[in-house]
Amino acid sequence: MHAMKPFHQILINNLLANVTNFTVWFAVTFWIFIETQSVFATGMVAGIYLVFTAAFGFWFGSIVDHNGKIRSMLGSSVVSLGFYAFAFLMVLFEPEGSFSNPYGGYLWAFVLLVMLGVIAGNIRGIALPTLVTILIPAEERDKANGLVGMVGGIGFLITSAISGFLVAWGGMYLALIVALVATVLAIIHLGTVRVDEGRPVPTGDQPAPKHNIDIAGTVRVIAAVPGLFALIFFATFNNFLGGIFMALLDAYGLSLVSVDVWGLTFAVISTAFIISGIIISRTGLGGNPLRTLLAVNLVAWVVCSVFTIQSSFWLLVGGCFIWMLIGPAAEAAEQTTLQKVVPLERQGRVFGFAQSIEMAASPLTAFLIGPYTEFIVIPFMTDGAGANAIGSWFGTGPDRGIALVFTIAGAVGVVVTLLAFASTAYRKLSAHYLASPDSVEMAGSSNPG
Repeated sequence: MHAMKPFHQILINNLLANVTNFTVWFAVTFWIFIETQSVFATGMVAGIYLVFTAAFGFWFGSIVDHNGKIRSMLGSSVVSLGFYAFAFLMVLFEPEGSFSNPYGGYLWAFVLLVMLGVIAGNIRGIALPTLVTILIPAEERDKANGLVGMVGGIGFLITSAISGFLVAWGGMYLALIVALVATVLAIIHLGTVRVDEGRPVPTGDQPAPKHNIDIAGTVRVIAAVPGLFALIFFATFNNFLGGIFMALLDAYGLSLVSVDVWGLTFAVISTAFIISGIIISRTGLGGNPLRTLLAVNLVAWVVCSVFTIQSSFWLLVGGCFIWMLIGPAAEAAEQTTLQKVVPLERQGRVFGFAQSIEMAASPLTAFLIGPYTEFIVIPFMTDGAGANAIGSWFGTGPDRGIALVFTIAGAVGVVVTLLAFASTAYRKLSAHYLASPDSVEMAGSSNPG
């Protein structure tokens, strides 16, 4: 493919940075559950991640549009390094017992610092698809997005394999040492990557305002594409339901197996991300990525409605594997669509806008579902009406309360996806995508890689 050498270098660097950031996130989630034994606390960690992702998406997109993409990625890693360093100091000087209280201020100040370091890495997630637009011809971007998904899968495998063991062996002390070293290496490596990013040519009547977020202009760009808002809102609803799984899946898995086994399990099943990425990078997403997006979503929600129907570790493993196998196709389909129909000079802000809107629903779910599950659903399925009504076949106890939440969420997702398939917005956006020319209009070099 066009300019593969710098593209591969960027993928490798993003792999290192993403493994670092998500290892810290996984580690703090595992660690806080072990320290506090609180489902509420793990739900709060997921909620913090999602709130920050939604809040900063607009700003991060503006940073990417108004600065070099490589420079934006470098800045992301430098900021992460600073937050991890402060968090490490909190570990070194922890007052005795401060991390065991799920409602303690010291614990949540520490979590806040750690999660800000993780969130800073989201700038990379916005910059990378814009670099795919710059470096890869339109007809090959779905395959390039598949490579991005494959690298993400490799990262998830590594993250899952090491995060549980890091927590088991050395808690957050060891996890943060690894994060600090790896982030420094990512900064050094990215400083050696050279990419001619070119200069995007404005496509509107007036040049885009400089050095601001310009939400109104971004909204106009999205509104000009028939059905694009519907795509973003569909992804938003998916994330509304997805927040349930983000908040509760670790607690459910850890109710069945130990932390090191759970981490190793995720490492094994995350090979599904890699397999999916390889398939997409070779075959693409078909002539209509939107059809692929909805089809894989339908399968995902069917799986989510049954993978905890019984208290079985192997049923959970099988469901998660299928979920991860088809997930990258949905992500690649959305990115491929945006890369074609959105002007390049706006892509950072549109990706950031989509990230903010799509993630805005999940914090509400994540913040509410933890305490709702712990204080209402779990008692309901332990010795309440739910246990009496369906406990004979569904099972009873705290883990079955979590499982019931998953089953209901999956069934709702199936219904909504079927409605989306039948919608006018789906037909309009599909037609617009197929009729649109490539969005890239570059000045200067015709070989930007």
